[in-house]
Amino acid sequence: MFLTRKVAVALVMAAVFSLAAVGVAAAQDVIGCVSPQKIMFQHPKFQQVQKQIKDMSDSKQRETKAAIDKESDDKKKREIYQTARQALAKEEAKLMEPLFKDINLAIRTVANAKKITVVVDKDAVFYGGVDITDAVIAELKRK
Repeated sequence: MFLTRKVAVALVMAAVFSLAAVGVAAAQDVIGCVSPQKIMFQHPKFQQVQKQIKDMSDSKQRETKAAIDKESDDKKKREIYQTARQALAKEEAKLMEPLFKDINLAIRTVANAKKITVVVDKDAVFYGGVDITDAVIAELKRK
């Protein structure tokens, strides 16, 4: 019984020391925060991509309306509409993907330069953190 108690105490002590080590490692993290929406709206290509999406959406809407007007079956009308919506969402994602990649790279570049180890959405931060939003926007415009 005495040996078991020693083992239990040793395990508890090991757990306490490992938690302390995790606390020290976490204390070394430097947290940055960004406003993703502000960054997206300031991306140099954002307006151009939004125009492409709007033009594509308008065109797809006209095509879908014409196809639905030709169809008499309500079930097939819904299928046409759903298919068009899904295709539009895929095309929008394809057009936005390069912007997301640019933003991700700019965030990483700024964070590395400022020795920031964690970057989170500014809306998720109650207190503290280093706001790097403007530096990320500057990095995007620089490239």
